[in-house]
Amino acid sequence: MRAVFDSNIFISALVIPGSKAEKAIARIIEGKDRLVLSKAIIDEILFVLARKFSRDREAISRAAVYLSALGETNQPTKKIKVLTDDPDNRILECAQAGKADIIVTGDTEMLKLKEFHGIRIISLKEYLTS
Repeated sequence: MRAVFDSNIFISALVIPGSKAEKAIARIIEGKDRLVLSKAIIDEILFVLARKFSRDREAISRAAVYLSALGETNQPTKKIKVLTDDPDNRILECAQAGKADIIVTGDTEMLKLKEFHGIRIISLKEYLTS
């Protein structure tokens, strides 16, 4: 299954050892699912790690390399404006361009969509129990 994770999943996995988000990343590492990323998602994660969690340049650089190696990175060409929060629209763009099967998120506005162009939108809990 091809999956796009909301940036908050990555941030939780990188900041909270043993979290449910870290278990989701483990599924990717184990090869149970394929991760689809975009430069915009990686940039958002790195920005939040630097700004909200005061990670230094070396930590940010390691995170960038880790994320790039974790999945397949695509470059969406079509801009989408469905959700209020613009970074959430980048998630939808990545999922559509990367032909994802699912989007995994904790964002309530995104979860309310339930589906976007045939791509299921599910919670982290639902992902871990599937």
